[in-house]
Amino acid sequence: MGFLKWVVGFSILCTFLATPTLSISSFLNKEEFANISVNFLNLAKRPELFDWIVRIRRTIHENPELGFEEFETSKLIRNELDKMGIFYKYPVAVTGVVGFIGTGKPPFVALRADMDALAMQEEVDWKHKSKIPGKMHACGHDAHVAMLLGAAKILQEKRDDLQGTVLLVFQPAEEGGGGAKKMLESGILDNVDAIFGLHVSPRSPIGTVAASSGPIMAGSGFFEAVIKGKGGHAAIPQHAIDPILAASNIIVSLQHLVSRETDPLDSQVVTVAKFKGGGAFNVIPDSVTIGGTFRAFSKESFTQLKQRIVEVITRQAAVQRCNATVDFDTKNRPFYPVTVNNKALHEHFRNVAGQMLGIDKILEKKPTMGSEDFSFFAEAFPGYFYLLGMVDETKGRFESGHSPFYRVNEDALPYGVALHASLATTYLLEHQLKSTTRDQNVHDEL
Repeated sequence: MGFLKWVVGFSILCTFLATPTLSISSFLNKEEFANISVNFLNLAKRPELFDWIVRIRRTIHENPELGFEEFETSKLIRNELDKMGIFYKYPVAVTGVVGFIGTGKPPFVALRADMDALAMQEEVDWKHKSKIPGKMHACGHDAHVAMLLGAAKILQEKRDDLQGTVLLVFQPAEEGGGGAKKMLESGILDNVDAIFGLHVSPRSPIGTVAASSGPIMAGSGFFEAVIKGKGGHAAIPQHAIDPILAASNIIVSLQHLVSRETDPLDSQVVTVAKFKGGGAFNVIPDSVTIGGTFRAFSKESFTQLKQRIVEVITRQAAVQRCNATVDFDTKNRPFYPVTVNNKALHEHFRNVAGQMLGIDKILEKKPTMGSEDFSFFAEAFPGYFYLLGMVDETKGRFESGHSPFYRVNEDALPYGVALHASLATTYLLEHQLKSTTRDQNVHDEL
């Protein structure tokens, strides 16, 4: 008998009860509830499963692929799902894969892992270093895929105990390509009730998680502007219209959008990180290209910031006798919404993680101006995104994401596997218990 079989008995018992309100705690004491999460952690730490997860992660790490090019990564995922006997749909959003475990019926809870790598050269000298020049898994997505596959293996073993359906979402192109948005547009996630996602963290100790309710990461967008003037010799600037001077004034004015037009308590960022113009010391160029990013913590602020960026660039250019065009390139780089963690899912996460790791191991995640395309999922239906600690001081310094020296502490992988499995299983169970009570209440009234 599976370790959740006894729980199913309680859901049957619910049909004979008419309790006005019901949650999982109505039937399970803390010790019994903890057993679910602890059992999953013990399963995830089995040596044979751990070695398999590590092997998967290293294979992916050696063969990094950029957004919407994750064909070999996707093939590996599908091969492993085939071996487990898990049904899946492919392709979704070019290279994405969505697997299904459970009854095939509601409720539907999703677990997400991003697959893409970054266009950078790995500088970590180790046995499983990237074999592809100029490409590297420098943000932990290889670990994310491995952990979700590990959770899939455990959940498939316990599939007869699931009180609904778990969707395994292997997503392409998180790094700027908006892969989550394209997966939503495919319609395959239309019936999802909730989704959970995680990211390994080089700032939190192993065995801890960092999370909070509400907005946790900013909405973001990119912009590029071309400022056109009139080229000429640097010795006779009066015969030219200098786009470099115009671009310089524009950059300074853009900083005023935050420092002089924004409520200091409403976090916003405008950063110009690209400036291209001219190729000689004594020639004023015909044009200059600048580009950057803007971020905010609300739709209203984000929309206002976008409008003012266009106005500042075009009008400041005109002051300097130049013309300017602004392109946000949303087709290739869609705007990312604010990442907002659902309040009810926050409580669910705290219960599960607290029982598995200890309530003192749940750290508060402070909002950051970074962005994450998990936000597309969390905007479409209730979502929850958290950080998985992996710092072990005995293993040296762990660099931040997008560093050529980025490393993953593989000892953290079982925690991610267990949290994936526990969050999904207990969500389905609690959802089923509540649904049973609602049905019984309606029956009693009739």
